[in-house]
Amino acid sequence: MKKKIRVLIVDDSAVVRQTLAEILSSDPEIEVMATASDPFVAAERLRHEVPDVITLDVEMPRMDGITFLQKIMSQHPIPVVMCSSLTENGSETALKAMDYGAVEIIQKPRLGTKQFLEESRMRICDAVKAASKARVKNIPTHRHEVAPKLTADVIMAKATSKAMMQTTEKVVVVGASTGGTEALRIFLESFPADCPGIVIVQHMPEGFTRAFSQRLDGLCRITVKEAADNDTVVRGRALIAPGNHHLLLKRSGARYYVEVKDGPLVSRHRPSVDVLFRSAARYAGKNAVGVIMTGMGDDGAKGMLELKEAGARNIAQDEASSVVFGMPNEAIKLGGVDFVLPLRGISAEVLTLCG
Repeated sequence: MKKKIRVLIVDDSAVVRQTLAEILSSDPEIEVMATASDPFVAAERLRHEVPDVITLDVEMPRMDGITFLQKIMSQHPIPVVMCSSLTENGSETALKAMDYGAVEIIQKPRLGTKQFLEESRMRICDAVKAASKARVKNIPTHRHEVAPKLTADVIMAKATSKAMMQTTEKVVVVGASTGGTEALRIFLESFPADCPGIVIVQHMPEGFTRAFSQRLDGLCRITVKEAADNDTVVRGRALIAPGNHHLLLKRSGARYYVEVKDGPLVSRHRPSVDVLFRSAARYAGKNAVGVIMTGMGDDGAKGMLELKEAGARNIAQDEASSVVFGMPNEAIKLGGVDFVLPLRGISAEVLTLCG
C-alpha cells in the first residue's frame, strides 16, 4: 500500500485547523499527522515526529510564520505550504516566505459556494502533494468525488485551420507552478530591455500576482506587470496572469494583446497554462516560443503539443533544476518539447529562437 503524505497543520484559528484537516483527510493519499495552534506547539510536536509537509499560517501570536519558516529551513528543511488570508500586506509577506524556502502558497478556506469549496479542496490537496515531491534545501475518513478534469476546450475551441496572417514579431509564452516564483525571477532577470514580449501563467492565488509582478519589476531590466484585459504585448515587457483568471493571447492585425477571462478550472487550475498555450497556438503559431517550467501535474503539456503542431519552438526546464519535474516531464512525454535545458540556459535559447 502506498505510503500516505503526512501533514502537520499550524494555524492559530481552530476553525481553519479543523477545515484544513477535513479537506486534507478527504484525500486518500494524505494523512493529517497533527495540528498545532502556534509554532511553539508545532516545535514540540516536531521533536517526536517529522511530517512530510507542514502547512503554516503567516500571522500568529507568540511567533509569526515567517520566523518559524526560517528556523525550520535552517535546522531541518521540510516542505512548507504557506497559508494566507490574501490581504494586501499578507501577500507581500507570503511572497517573502517563498524567498525563505516555502514551496507553495494556498488560500485559507472560507465559507462560500459548493463550487468554491470543491475548487479549494482540489487546490489545497494538490499543493500538499506538490510540496511532498519538492526538493527543499537548507536556506481519509471521508472521500469526496473529484470534479472532472477539464481541458482548454471549455475556454477556447481548438483551431481547425492553420491559416495565419504573416508577421515577423515573436512572442514568448511561459507556464510554471511549484517552484516557479524563483524560476521566473532567474528567467526574467536574464533578459535585455528590448527582448520579445512575454506572457506568463504562474499558478498562484488571487491577490498575490500583483505583488509578485511588482517585485519582479523592481529586479528586472524589462517591465513586469500583472496583466489587465486588453494589455498590448510589447517588446521589453512581461505580463503575468492575474490569480484566479485565465489569460489568453489574442491578435488584431499585427498587434498582440491579452484577454483576461473567467471560467472553470482547466487541468485543475485557473489560470491554466493549457489555455494560454492554446491561444498562442491559434494566434501566434510559428511566431511563438513556448516555455514550460517547474511544477506538479500536467497543465501545459497538451497546450505545448498544440503549439508545436502550429509551428512554435518549445523549451522545457530540465529535471535537475526543477523543484518539481511534473509539468516539464509531461510535456516532454507528450512530444511537445524541442529543447530540455537547465533553468539558467533557457533565456539565452529563447533569444536565439526569436532571432
